[in-house]
Amino acid sequence: MGGFSLWHILILAVLVLLLFGGNRFSAMMGDVAKGLKSFKQGLSDEDKAAAEPKQIPPQQQPIDITPRSADPTSPPPPADDQSRS
Repeated sequence: MGGFSLWHILILAVLVLLLFGGNRFSAMMGDVAKGLKSFKQGLSDEDKAAAEPKQIPPQQQPIDITPRSADPTSPPPPADDQSRS
């Protein structure tokens, strides 16, 4: 006696249709469907944005800022930090 039978559910469905009417009920269900569709589209847009690789600018050559002496007979400075050790 505690559960709902098929007859209880059918009577409840008929009452809901009588209260809301066929057009209003179908319009509400259409709005729910549009909401679900836009939600799924928003999720897929986020997935596409996360999957696209971001543009990384090309690497430039480092600028040499070591001071150069005016004496042409002096040896040139080392090319990088690894050669000093």
